[in-house]
Amino acid sequence: MYGSRGVGAFAGRRMSAVVLGAALLITGCSSSDGGDGSDEGADAKITQQPKEKAPFWVNPDGTAAQEVAALEKSGKKQEAEQIRKIAEQPVAEWVGPDDPQEQTRGFTEAADKAGRTALLVLYNVPHRDCGQYSQGGAADGNAYREWLDGVAAGIGDRSATVILEPDALLHLVDGCTPQQFHEERYDLLKGAVTKLKSLKNTKVYLDAGNAGWQQPDQIFEPLNRAGIAQADGFAVNVSNFYSTEDSIAYGKQLSAKVGGKHFVIDTSRNGKGPYTGGNPDERWCNPPGRSLGETPTTKTADPLVDAYLWVKRPGESDGECKGGPKAGQWWADYALKLAKATG
Repeated sequence: MYGSRGVGAFAGRRMSAVVLGAALLITGCSSSDGGDGSDEGADAKITQQPKEKAPFWVNPDGTAAQEVAALEKSGKKQEAEQIRKIAEQPVAEWVGPDDPQEQTRGFTEAADKAGRTALLVLYNVPHRDCGQYSQGGAADGNAYREWLDGVAAGIGDRSATVILEPDALLHLVDGCTPQQFHEERYDLLKGAVTKLKSLKNTKVYLDAGNAGWQQPDQIFEPLNRAGIAQADGFAVNVSNFYSTEDSIAYGKQLSAKVGGKHFVIDTSRNGKGPYTGGNPDERWCNPPGRSLGETPTTKTADPLVDAYLWVKRPGESDGECKGGPKAGQWWADYALKLAKATG
């Protein structure tokens, strides 16, 4: 069904965020070395991007960084340098269902010590992904609200940019989510925007589909009902492959219908645009021949575009299609192909 683009990025990674966040703080891997942000991972020697170009935090011990270290250790220097294209860019941390306060505290504290902003994705809405590759989410509305309270408590006053619930609105519009859950979902999304915007230094972008949707007339009213007026803006192309040019055009159409709100674009894997072969219903899922897109930056081609972001984590599977592992699991071969196809 259109709109199901395999955005689950923490399936199979549930314990890693908590453990990693704690480890970063204990070992000091993300501590600043005098304010220039050139902190290094223990093995892969991953550094932060220049703050004026990309103010978002690079996790020096993320999955791609670990892959770089492992490849270097095994003597595969050329492959390590390819994966470094991913490891040295700020990618989003997808907050899992367990211990949200500890996860977000770990990420935002590590980012703060590096003088950067944590980029987070919240993807835990009840009845998530309509029972497909990334199915799951909180058990019910009250469980989601409790989880969100933990997320907010962990962020506190530290700087964070949050992408809120990929696919949640799109699946209301396309009929994938049963009607009886619609009112609750709008209430949860609006409540999430309110809660997160009450924090001192948190920006919030509601997911709003992609250029392949081609129906801004169908998504703008749901955005209004979900609290776009209070949010900083919306996100487009999350976990998808549409070109930056097409994504800007789609975003500007939508912005005009929601009060001129700004937006961000996921450019993580859109370097060669969308895949046009195979089953049309699964072109979004681990498509071959793709490449990395523009690297994360706040210096964009349009004043309405606040940033190009890597929301989807390049190298992690969209789901069990085309030979891929479960959604969110690292797929070394696919990661290497993405990197090699990138100029």
